[in-house]
Amino acid sequence: MATSAPSAASRIAVVTGASSGIGASTARQLAAAGYRVVLTARRKDRIEALAEEINAAGHAATAYPLDVTDRAAVDEFATAFQAIGVLVNNAGGALGADPVATGDPADWRTMYETNVIGTLNLTQALLPKLEASGDGVVVVVSSTAAHATYEGGAGYVAAKHGAHVLAETLRLEIVGSPVRVVEIAPGMVRTEEFALTRFGGDAEKAAKVYAGVAEPLTADDVAETITWAVTRPSHVNIDLLVVRPRAQASNAKIHREL
Repeated sequence: MATSAPSAASRIAVVTGASSGIGASTARQLAAAGYRVVLTARRKDRIEALAEEINAAGHAATAYPLDVTDRAAVDEFATAFQAIGVLVNNAGGALGADPVATGDPADWRTMYETNVIGTLNLTQALLPKLEASGDGVVVVVSSTAAHATYEGGAGYVAAKHGAHVLAETLRLEIVGSPVRVVEIAPGMVRTEEFALTRFGGDAEKAAKVYAGVAEPLTADDVAETITWAVTRPSHVNIDLLVVRPRAQASNAKIHREL
């Protein structure tokens, strides 16, 4: 996979939600591509262990415990940088699969706060640092749910539509600045926690999401896509990249070998 090496002024990459799944894989791959990665998540032990792993592999990583929905904490975090090259807004997730008629407003609120307000907080706080690098990239990891709805998914779909609109609008507003805005929209990705968290720890329900699907995407598949987009030449912007497993034609059309 050919990549362009990051410039000295833009070698720092901040990855949110880096404690597991896509975030952790993205941190590993950006580090291997030459970035000093800053790992953020609420679970301090997870990101510290990942930072140790990356450093032991000969790359550079720092762990910084952070709740992206805490604006004061995000603003304090931003003071640590004069310039950064990459912000990967990956923190997010889904809660529940209830219909609109019975969905839990608390779950909806949490999803919106994490997927949209968290992305807004980090982007606002770090945008001046990205501009200062002279070659910055904002990545928003949305979902195919950001572009099409499905039954039982309205709360998550609404939140991811919000993240998509944030990215699309930001790109319009900062055109002409030295910052690219990239949206990566994954389809079905099997990670250790996404479906389990969505169904409140119910392993049986989580397993049904992937039942009969021979090869869902992996976290590494998505991380490679993110790293490829980030490492394009600075004049090349990947506005939106939708990535699904071959077995998934749409959110609702999935080939299952049952």
